Amino acid sequence: MDADAVRERARDLPTEPGVYQFRAGEATLYVGKALDLRDRVRSYADPRSGRIRGMVERADRIEFAVTDTETQALLLEANLIKRLRPRYNVRLKDDKSYPLVAFSDHEVPRIEVTRDPEAGAVAYGPFTDVGRVETVVKAVRDEYRLRGCSDHKYEGRDRPCLDYEMGICSAPCTGEISPAEYAEDVAAARRFFEGETGVLADPLRRRMEAAAEANEFERAANLRDRLEAVEAFHGEGGEAVSDRSDDRTVDVLAAAVEGDTARVARLHSERGQLVDRSRHRLDAAAVEDADGGPSSADANTPAAVLAAFLAQYYAEREFPDAVLLAERPADPDVVDWLEGEGVAVRVPGAGREAKLVELALKNARKRGGRDDPVGALGERLGIARPERIEGFDVSHAQGTAVVGSDVCFVDGSAETADYRRKKLTERNDDYANMRELVRWRAERALDGSDDRPDPDLLLIDGGDGQLGAARDALAETGWDVPVVALAKAEELVVTPTGTRRWDDDAPELHLLQRVRDEAHRFAVAYHQTVRDEVATVLDDVPGVGPETRRRLLRRFGSVENVREASREDLIDVDGVGDATADTLRERL
Repeated sequence: MDADAVRERARDLPTEPGVYQFRAGEATLYVGKALDLRDRVRSYADPRSGRIRGMVERADRIEFAVTDTETQALLLEANLIKRLRPRYNVRLKDDKSYPLVAFSDHEVPRIEVTRDPEAGAVAYGPFTDVGRVETVVKAVRDEYRLRGCSDHKYEGRDRPCLDYEMGICSAPCTGEISPAEYAEDVAAARRFFEGETGVLADPLRRRMEAAAEANEFERAANLRDRLEAVEAFHGEGGEAVSDRSDDRTVDVLAAAVEGDTARVARLHSERGQLVDRSRHRLDAAAVEDADGGPSSADANTPAAVLAAFLAQYYAEREFPDAVLLAERPADPDVVDWLEGEGVAVRVPGAGREAKLVELALKNARKRGGRDDPVGALGERLGIARPERIEGFDVSHAQGTAVVGSDVCFVDGSAETADYRRKKLTERNDDYANMRELVRWRAERALDGSDDRPDPDLLLIDGGDGQLGAARDALAETGWDVPVVALAKAEELVVTPTGTRRWDDDAPELHLLQRVRDEAHRFAVAYHQTVRDEVATVLDDVPGVGPETRRRLLRRFGSVENVREASREDLIDVDGVGDATADTLRERL
């Protein structure tokens, strides 16, 4: 596949979590997981290494499966890699940059957040949000009292440690709990990480409600925050799609029909774990009525499609123990045939099996199309589809610690690897600061020092003044990129041709708001970092307290200017005497 073929395929993919495969004939070259399938697959149009470029060129197609959550994508990816052993996963799979949750391989396992689990450990992840992972592990320890100590601290103890006193460890080290009871707690905790949110969320919710009823509002608020992190950990839905107590092989099937084309999605589960999936296309000619006659419009339904698929698919394959279906097949003879072969055929209505069927339906219906706020934004602004948007904002404190942010969204999703930030000239002038920031980006784009692609649209956080400053920078440099601004107070879209108020529920407005808010967040976070660095440098000087630091920065504008000031100028600042001036010059 070449770059254009990858981009074309990516356009058809959904912007949801899932697993993708690069295939060549019958071989799977690479399996990957993504929070956003479309965005991730599109990145292969510009491979970052020769190895990946070779893999893309060998591939003749890309297949995918959507999942409800990132965790399900991770589990399915891991199982597919184990099952298919793709050549290009050998070196790329082991990514130590993200944390995992690991249960050590001991009679009394410990739980830990780690980037490099021990041999034999059962690990879940990787996860991208370290803070959330740590919050969830604290909740797990608080509920199931699992040990988190090293082997060195665990062995040879004659009394429990502080974790026991705090109620976050049941102290198996000193026999306060039996190994069998501890193993039950470990099993419950592992069920949570395998997708069963309720085993942790339900007791947390009960404790939160009890604290609120007892007027322990601070404790209730803490438990509420922890509950939110737990419920968000697996994304939508709390029912598990994994069940290690289920030792059957199960196929889950669902069909979707569009015109003369039908798709059947198949999920395959072994011992309660999703290990494979496939999607199959059937033309209308392949679908027959229940009586075996030619297909008709009425027969071209999901029920008829399932009947045709079941007969054709299992005629030459090994039967599973059970088949779960989204609806009853139109041909009862097909069901009788399967049941005669010992296959349990069911249309589940609730529980884990129904959750699996919902997931199969989601895969069957997915063909990449859904509301397109990026396209709507382009149409609204009269420009080509702005697939790549960069947002800019400036943050400072009365002209000190002045910084700018440049965030990037690709096809509506944040591309954090392409975020940039810059320290700006110390001055209390928002327009000049924005002009400097945009000019910096434009000059780097024009001289080739910025390795990112040019954006399709620039979004400025602000109103007419900030937009005018950005346009001045573009005109001065000759960088030809469309630019608009979004004002916070009334959420007005400011363009070079006028100011517009879009409907509050317009998806294109929501897209601009996400970019604007992210640019603001990123700028403020960097400003706080720079401000804290400034405070630390001056506060380390004996004789300079918070008030004197404020006076120095108000007078000179920056630490650099304080460093360059003469002794006489320093003494002119109220609160700075001879000794402090000498110390400042010496230390800075």
